[in-house]
Amino acid sequence: MNNRIASLTKEAEQLPAPERIRLIEHLLASLDKSEPEIEAVWAEEAERRLDAYLSGETTARDADEVLAKYLKL
Repeated sequence: MNNRIASLTKEAEQLPAPERIRLIEHLLASLDKSEPEIEAVWAEEAERRLDAYLSGETTARDADEVLAKYLKL
């Protein structure tokens, strides 16, 4: 941990619990910001996959089946 992070951590630990919770929520929310370019690429890919499914070019598989294969459920 670098000095700046250590200093911020020490300072944050001195906050009352409700304020620490708000800080944590704010930091987590800052990680969830979307990027329009990435969102657009994923939207195009989702449309491509849906079109392929609807046209019969591909089939769907049950999520439990896929997870069992890779997670050894």
